This record gives sequence, structure tokens and C-alpha cells, in this order.
Amino acid sequence: MEESGASAAAVVPRLLAAKEESGKSFSDIAAETGLTNVYVAQLLRRQAQLKPDMAPAFRAAVPALTDELVELMMRPPFRSYHPHIVHEPAIYRLNEAVMHFGESIKEIINEDFGDGIMSAIDFYCSVDKIQGADGKDRVVVTFDGKYLPYTEQEIYLVEYSSCAL
Repeated sequence: MEESGASAAAVVPRLLAAKEESGKSFSDIAAETGLTNVYVAQLLRRQAQLKPDMAPAFRAAVPALTDELVELMMRPPFRSYHPHIVHEPAIYRLNEAVMHFGESIKEIINEDFGDGIMSAIDFYCSVDKIQGADGKDRVVVTFDGKYLPYTEQEIYLVEYSSCAL
């Protein structure tokens, strides 16, 4: 059963409040659970589904999560975003970076892998803080997606068994 965007909007503040009560960052929770920090944030924003085998570790990392919240987190989410979110400066700049560098990234993917794309389903993402050569803080966003080649569309025959509908 899918969760509507409206019901997710009601749950997300409760999930983020449980995180706040833990006093932990997304990265702290990630370190305790073995997940990426971005995936932890997605779970707490109802943009990803908490798998049953991960629930005990997640609950241990965020003790304020109730049975009800954990149950809700284990349901398939309604993945979406509010269209006005692209106006938020950090999100706008991420979009801008992908749009600016996208053609070059695509060319390198094609050159190194062939005609295909990077999966956003079989995908890992993390955000890290490093210190640059100049001593200033730098943001490192890692996109780690499975390569998916485009399929040559050949004609093939499929035998269908007759069945009554």
C-alpha cells in the first residue's frame, strides 16, 4: 500500500523529531547502521523504505522511534518532492552543478562504458566534508550508480500459453 504525499508530510516531522531527540547527525546514524548518510536522511524523510532486517539497528540508533513510526518507515514510500523545493539554494545549486557538468559526465560515461546510463535505483549516495588544499571546508557528493547499457531492440519471438482471463 502506497503512502500519500500528504500522509508522509504528517509523518516526516515526527521522524525528524525522533532524530533530534537522539542528538545524532545523519552521519552518526549512518555509522551505527551501516547505511549511507543520504540514505538515512531519505528514510527519515520517507523517501526510502526501511527494510525489516535493518529495523532493529535503526531503532537502536534512534531510540525515540515508536513501533508505529518504524512500521510506517517499512512501508513503500511515495517518492516525490515539492516542486518549489528547487528554489531552495542548496538544492538549486546541486541541480545547477548537474546541469552544468551533465553533458561532460554523459560523454565520459559513454566513452568509458558505452551507450548507457547510471541507475538511480541501484544507487548509493553520500555527502562528506573534507578540508581542501587551501584549508577551507569542501563538500564531496558521491553518486555511485550501477551502469545500465541501452538494449539493442532485436525482434524475438515469445511463446505464450493460452490462458483464460
